[in-house]
Amino acid sequence: MDNEDLVKTTESYYDSEDADNFYFTIWGGEDIHVGLYEEGDTIYEASIKTVKRMADKLNIDQYTKIIDIGAGYGGSARYLANRCGCHVECINISEKENERNRQKNKEQGLDHLINVQHGNFEDIPFDDNTFDVVWCQDSILHSGRKKKVFEESYRILKQGGDFIFSDPMQKHDAPRDVLQPVLNRIHLDHMGSVTMYREFAEELGLEEVEIEEIPHQLPNHYGRVLEEVKKNEDQLQGKVSNEYIEKMKQGLEHWVDKGNRGYLNWGIVHFRKK
Repeated sequence: MDNEDLVKTTESYYDSEDADNFYFTIWGGEDIHVGLYEEGDTIYEASIKTVKRMADKLNIDQYTKIIDIGAGYGGSARYLANRCGCHVECINISEKENERNRQKNKEQGLDHLINVQHGNFEDIPFDDNTFDVVWCQDSILHSGRKKKVFEESYRILKQGGDFIFSDPMQKHDAPRDVLQPVLNRIHLDHMGSVTMYREFAEELGLEEVEIEEIPHQLPNHYGRVLEEVKKNEDQLQGKVSNEYIEKMKQGLEHWVDKGNRGYLNWGIVHFRKK
């Protein structure tokens, strides 16, 4: 699949009624990313902990200009705006998610601090040297041109600005055939890795601040999502097709299996523009 087709496939997927209703119902309507789980945490609670962990790594105040690329439902933007009173731009490829994002911003009285627009993080519609922080959670995974996402993030960052993201990754030496069920699910022939992202950063001149690898949280998360799907299948009836639910369960099982077998990675990656 060429990159243009991949972008269209990703956009169509997240704009579908099945995907939108599934993620909004199962994740809690604020976030669509991997959580940091402690015993008894809901998906929503664990997801917020990831946002807080990332925010704690940054120096943010009301004057900080942030862009969230691949913003989903905008939960991270609302957290940051609430916490610091800063302005956040949200770029996201799914207009269904963008609509929910705008509505939640309005309901929570944050629409004056958060702007939401349709966009692709491989071609970010902002000038060079615009933002203090480029923020992204579990979205770079879906790009077929991950280096281009890095180049665009570097371009729009001010000098001294932070590029911080989380991402489901593969271990650098993971066999392709073992990962194939996961790759089929995301319509890609490879995933990112810590090694790959370090190489991109070095080529651009980004300074490595910290790479916090937390691989066990990936199967923890997808296992928790799988539990919720099985527990709430009745609630999903009429909102999400049975075909989608079955494919989702199969996909989640692959993520859990490959994660528990040590082929996958996940963590928080933090670079800075020199």
